[in-house]
Amino acid sequence: MTTTLTTKRLILRSLDGSAADAVRDYYHRNREFLEAWEIKRDDSFYTMEHHEELLGIDQRLEAVGTQVRLWLFHKDAPETVIGTATLSNIVRGAFQSCYLGYRIDGELANQGLMTEALQALIEHAFTEMGLYRIEANIMPHNEPSLRVVAKLGFYEEGRAIKYLRINGVWEDHIHMVLRNTKME
Repeated sequence: MTTTLTTKRLILRSLDGSAADAVRDYYHRNREFLEAWEIKRDDSFYTMEHHEELLGIDQRLEAVGTQVRLWLFHKDAPETVIGTATLSNIVRGAFQSCYLGYRIDGELANQGLMTEALQALIEHAFTEMGLYRIEANIMPHNEPSLRVVAKLGFYEEGRAIKYLRINGVWEDHIHMVLRNTKME
């Protein structure tokens, strides 16, 4: 199963192991930029084999309906990964919910690209996937990320103390939520 979405400036698509080199290059280019917002990673994360394995896992999770990870490409450079947007831990039944995660190339931050990508992904989640609730957990000092979800209509539902271990430190997170009000 492959998901592809397009926006004015972007192509968002799921990838298989054949794209491991492009994904590895993205993480290598952004290693320092992403350190402040992500889990601590050792050198094995930046290998081709590791990304082939992760892309295979992504494919299996998408096939069973528990995750959709879309990689972002600028239409002007459709072979270069510039970010990713993920709906993970998709739960069906009475919940119809998931978590949202995203990251953008540090050189392209603050250009509205992630907002554009997430608008398309949220529309897909609500319209095509029938999800009701999308949750994003963001560190309080990650103001750019908080601005992105605020522009998309997310609201604060609370704060989780020492929620995730980011770059070796347990960090508080603000719990942001967007509901598909058409389902209410």
